[in-house]
Amino acid sequence: MTSRKHGLMRIFWPSDAPRDPLPGVLVGWRNSELDVLVIGILQGVDARNVEHALRMRTLFRGSPHPIENILERCGNQVPQVLGTINGPARQNGFDPKMLSLQTVKKSKIPRVECSSDAGVTLQIIAFDRPDPKNMQYLSLTPISLALGDKRSAYGSVPPFDRIDQDEELERKRKEKLAEKLKLHTVVRHPPTQKELALPTIITQINCSAEIEALMQKNIGLVGVRVKRHLSVSERMAESAANLQQFVILWIKSAFVHYIWPFASQLFILGLMMQRVAAEGIIQLLDWRPIPDSAALKDISATAQQVDIRLQQFCYWPAQYITLQRRRSEWDSITNSHPEYIRFFNSLWLVANDIIIGIALGSYIIENADYVGAQVNHLVNAYAVEGLQRVITWLMGWPAGLKLNTELAKFLGDLFLWVIDYWASVMSQLQPALPHIIRFIGLSSFAGASLPISMFSDLVSLLTMHIYSFYIASARIYNWQLTIIISLFHLFRGKKRNVLRNRIDSCDYDLDQLLLGTILFTLLFFLLPTVAVFYTTFAGARMAIIFLKAALDTWLACLNHFPLFALMLRIKDSRRLPGGIRFELCDTPATHLTPPSPSGDESIPEPFNAPTSHILLRSIPLPLSHTFTQYAHLTHRLRKHYLSPRVFLCLVSGQFVPPIHRKNLYSLQYSMLPARRVGVGELWRLLAEDGPSQNVEKANGVNGLAVGPQQGKRLQGRGKGVGVGGGYWWSR
Repeated sequence: MTSRKHGLMRIFWPSDAPRDPLPGVLVGWRNSELDVLVIGILQGVDARNVEHALRMRTLFRGSPHPIENILERCGNQVPQVLGTINGPARQNGFDPKMLSLQTVKKSKIPRVECSSDAGVTLQIIAFDRPDPKNMQYLSLTPISLALGDKRSAYGSVPPFDRIDQDEELERKRKEKLAEKLKLHTVVRHPPTQKELALPTIITQINCSAEIEALMQKNIGLVGVRVKRHLSVSERMAESAANLQQFVILWIKSAFVHYIWPFASQLFILGLMMQRVAAEGIIQLLDWRPIPDSAALKDISATAQQVDIRLQQFCYWPAQYITLQRRRSEWDSITNSHPEYIRFFNSLWLVANDIIIGIALGSYIIENADYVGAQVNHLVNAYAVEGLQRVITWLMGWPAGLKLNTELAKFLGDLFLWVIDYWASVMSQLQPALPHIIRFIGLSSFAGASLPISMFSDLVSLLTMHIYSFYIASARIYNWQLTIIISLFHLFRGKKRNVLRNRIDSCDYDLDQLLLGTILFTLLFFLLPTVAVFYTTFAGARMAIIFLKAALDTWLACLNHFPLFALMLRIKDSRRLPGGIRFELCDTPATHLTPPSPSGDESIPEPFNAPTSHILLRSIPLPLSHTFTQYAHLTHRLRKHYLSPRVFLCLVSGQFVPPIHRKNLYSLQYSMLPARRVGVGELWRLLAEDGPSQNVEKANGVNGLAVGPQQGKRLQGRGKGVGVGGGYWWSR
């Protein structure tokens, strides 16, 4: 905030600036009269020559990319001279357009020559300059590790559609409440110009490293006149060097023109054949016989896992091309950094999945008979014999509870007959079980996630009879409970009005009341017998659901765990920005009271203007944001399975809908685009021709240096060969 009599001046200072006492020129951006950002210090040059070099863009010669691209991101401002450092003492007072700074021993922050009567309060904000080569950058908002195009594309299916509706209503209610709070706020502080300039300043800080390196590289061109012509011996030495460079470039050009196009065409054809095959399998897995019916990937965990891997395979070429195109731009442009993290995170996960799968598959193949015997024993012990013992126990008086013997015997015999039939079917498949286990072991070489998904489908297949028992017992229990509730309303002289969804009064005849009493008594005394069978099968069904949920959680970790992001957070947290913070530091006394120029301490000197030192730091991405997808899915699962509605469904015998695979696997699809890259689009990306990224002219200046070695070419050019066109991997 500024005023006429008193102003606040902010100086953004890089902490890696030179601290030696040599004089230099400050170069940076001036966002306003009292708001500057220092890019760097050019030592050993005159301020007027630097101003002329900036105006003529001499300091930007030999830039690897057009300088306009990076200046456009920095608010379309050209760097200018901001002042001097360690220069002679100024006698005409403080001038914000030409600052005068002095380095202080044992301090990263210099002292500004500004007396207290200048009417200015100083803020020196020091920042650690991010290194764009290592993909470091500052950001006001946390980096997003997931693609944000899922909600409108995938939507939701029951039971999460109701949860999504509740969350959307709650979000709208909070937004409306926030708007009401704004209307009732007594004091509103509109954002100042300094606050509005903060996003531009953060971008300038991100771009300052490359611009400072480019200016330091061309500092020899500041104030340098045209050199003399080279002598005969110097021209001969330069010709020999140019001849050697010409031979190397000719060999590279011949390879790129004649050998590489043929090899690249073979690579493209092979990749496109695999892409077409993958597209056919994806379409088969997503095929629905009826428009609103379930696809194969919505039923089978194995099909879902194959679909995820194929979609990753379809997305990797587009991701790689995007990352390769990043080389044709400044490293300070951070648009593709989240894509870089997603790409390598998926590669790491697939590599770890294959490594774990090889170890798991080797064990399964070597012990296929033993594993098959153990699986057969567990199925018989829990799904057949154990269930038979429980049903036989329920046919008596379980735990002293006296049940209806005839009904319990009828239901028990019915369930035991189905179990015997199921056991006979499983006994016919028992000889093939070791071969099935061996096939699952072979599939492990494609990743541990594939045998886990196969085992999940195998659990569903081997426990299909328990699912049938749960459906049958729940339906009988729900019918009986509904009839009992209706007969209870009959005793009270009431009936349910379905149209108005309420209970109305009703007159019944005597014979209706008598028949209702008989049926109510009969069904009420038979209810405990049906309830114990229903409770048993409902508990078994919930146990199977939790087992499959554990397997699906394991799959989610193998397919989506942010392993690469966690590694980056440990190795270099500045590559995962989660925001910024300002820390107020203690201001040393040397910054407040300048030393006496005469060396006589008895002579009082005017105090410096009020100065505060602030440290600008990058906040690493919190772990809560890294695992936000897991937290969101856990919250939705808790609202589904631990909600009062689910408890009411269990008590009333209503069907508890399992989690749809579309909602369960939405976490694993968060790293994939909602619309995958088509075959034709991938072909255009791979076979795309374009001009070479390496040009002889950059920023309107030829690639000829006018420094000490006049005539030497390729200063600031790219590393590739200057070929007229080529594929994305040949640039």
